[in-house]
Amino acid sequence: MHYHPPLKDISFVLFELFNAAQTLNRYPEFEEIDQDLMSQVIEEAGRFASEILLPTNAVGDREGCQFENGHVKTPSGFKQAYRQFQEAGWPALACDPAYGGQGLPHTLNTVLYEMLTGTNHAWSMFPGLLHGAYSSLYHYANDELKDIYLPKIVSGEWLATMCLTEPQAGSDLGLIRTKATPADNGHYILEGNKIFISGGEHDLTENIVHLVLARLPHAPPGSKGISLFLVPKFLPENGVPKVRNAVHCTGIEHKMGIHGSATCSIQFDQATGWLVGEPNKGLAAMFKMMNAARLLVGINGVGVSETVYQNALAYAKERIQMRAATRPENRHSEPADPIVMHPAIQRMLMSQKAYAEGGRMLAYYSALLLDGAEHHPDEQIKAHFESELALLTPIIKAMLTDQGFEAAGQAIQIFGGHGYIQETGIEQYLRDIKIAQIYEGTNEIQAIDLIMRKILADNGQRLFNLLDQIQETINTTTQPAFVNSVAALTQVCQHLRALIPAISDASRQSPDLPYQIAPEMLRLVGHAAMGWLWLKAATIADEQKEKDPAFYGSKIDTAQYYFDFILPETRQLIQVIDQYLIHSQQGHSTNYLDSLM
Repeated sequence: MHYHPPLKDISFVLFELFNAAQTLNRYPEFEEIDQDLMSQVIEEAGRFASEILLPTNAVGDREGCQFENGHVKTPSGFKQAYRQFQEAGWPALACDPAYGGQGLPHTLNTVLYEMLTGTNHAWSMFPGLLHGAYSSLYHYANDELKDIYLPKIVSGEWLATMCLTEPQAGSDLGLIRTKATPADNGHYILEGNKIFISGGEHDLTENIVHLVLARLPHAPPGSKGISLFLVPKFLPENGVPKVRNAVHCTGIEHKMGIHGSATCSIQFDQATGWLVGEPNKGLAAMFKMMNAARLLVGINGVGVSETVYQNALAYAKERIQMRAATRPENRHSEPADPIVMHPAIQRMLMSQKAYAEGGRMLAYYSALLLDGAEHHPDEQIKAHFESELALLTPIIKAMLTDQGFEAAGQAIQIFGGHGYIQETGIEQYLRDIKIAQIYEGTNEIQAIDLIMRKILADNGQRLFNLLDQIQETINTTTQPAFVNSVAALTQVCQHLRALIPAISDASRQSPDLPYQIAPEMLRLVGHAAMGWLWLKAATIADEQKEKDPAFYGSKIDTAQYYFDFILPETRQLIQVIDQYLIHSQQGHSTNYLDSLM
C-alpha cells in the first residue's frame, strides 16, 4: 500500500474553492494566518502521515493490541509514532494558547486527520478523541480542573477517552447504570462498567483521562438524569500522576478491523472523579465531545476513500488483463491492456474519485463553519454557522463513512482476487472503515437525528437556509457547459423544498413516516450539499483551466461525472420518499413488524 498526500487537491479546496486563508484571517484569533503558513502545516502533516504512520498500518493489523494483567501493549511502532506526533506539537494544533495550544484553526486539524486516518485508522483513534475531550473540558469544566488537565491534554502527554456505552445501553444513553456518589471533599465516587471504550487502556501515555457518563443519586430517569465526570487513570499531584485510581481495564475486544486500536471494557470500582458542568446535564457537555468525534469520523471516510482510490488507480494502470473495447494505435499488437482502459473499471474509479473529492469539500466546508462558530466576532453570524454545522454533521458522519466503505469495496473489486487476500493490504481498509458506520451513533441514528431534530424540529428552516445558499450559486453559474448540471441540482432543491411540508403534514397521521424515510432524506440533502460544492468547484476549474489543463480539466470531468452518473441517485431517493408518502396518505400500513416476528 502507498499513500501520496493529495496536497494539490487539498490546496484547491482550501484556497481556491473556499478562500480559507482570507476567511480565517478575518477572525481576531487568526490574524496571522496566511496561505503560506497553512500550506507548511499541511505539507508537514502529509510527511508525518506518509513517512511515519503508514508503515505502522499493516503491522498494527497483524499484531493487534495485546492484553495481559490489566495492561494493554500497542503494536510495534505505535508508541514511537505517537512520541513523534506529540513532540511535533500536533495534539496542540487547534487548542487555546492559554493552555499550551498553537491556536490554529480547526480546518487544519481536519486536514491533519484526513491524512492520519487515511494512513492508519486504528492508530489515529488514540489521539482522535483528544480534541473532543479538550473541547468538553474547555467549555464546561471549572477552572481548577482546566488548570490541572488541559495543559496535559493539549500537549498530548495525557490522552483521553469517552466512556458512554454499557452492556445494556448502546445508543440509548438513557439506560446507563453507572453511579456517582458525592464524597465529602467535593469529588465523587464512581461505580459501574463501560464497554467499547476506544483507547481505554494503552502504553502510549503515562495517564489517561476518562470522561464518564454516570447517574447521581435521585437523578431523573432517562437521559435527563445523566451527569459527566472526569476520572483519571492516575490521580495527579502537581501535574504528576501519582496514585492509581480504581479504574481498571478488564479486557479488550477481538474485532473485525482496527486491530491496532484498543477497544476496552472498563470497570470503575469506587473510582475518584470530578463533576464536569452541571448535575444532570452531562449530555450537553458530552455532546461537545461527541459532535467533534462525529465530524472526525466523517473524515475517516474521506481519508480512506482517498487512500483506496490512489491504490486502486495505481493497480488498474499496472494490471494487464484482456483487450479493451477501445484501444489506441500503439496497443493494437499487445495481447492485453491495463484494466484502467476497461469501462467497468473506469466507472468504479470515477465514482471513488467523485466521492473522495466531493467528501473533502463537504468536510472542509464544515470545518470552516466550526471555526466561524467559535471565532466570528458577530454573534448572529456565529449562530448561523452553528445552525448550518448542526444540519451538516449527521450527513458528514453518515454519508461520508458509507462512501468510505463503498470505496474500499470497489478497490477490492478492482484488485480482484489480489484484493481479497491480505498480501496487498487493500482488504484491511474495508475491515477498518466498517466501524465508522457504527460508532459515534450508527448511520441510521444519524439519519433520524437529521430529519427529526435538524429538519422537522424547525419546520425545515435550517435546510431552507442551506438551499438558499445553493440557489445563489445556481443563479450565478452562467457557463454553458454547466447548464445540465444546474438544471439537475435545481430539481433536487425544488423537490426538497416541497417535501418538507408534505412530510411534516403526513407525519401527524403516520408517526413512523419520518423514521422510515430518514436514510433517503439524509442522502438527498447530502447530494444537494455535495452537488452545490461540485458546481462551485467546476466553475472555478473552468475559469482556471488554461493555467493547468490537466489538473483543472480533471476537476471539470469529475464534476461532470458526478452530475451525470451519481446525482441521478436522487431520483430514486425521491421516488422512495414519495411512495411512503402515498402509503401514508392512503392509510396503508408500512409497518412490517408482523412479517418480521
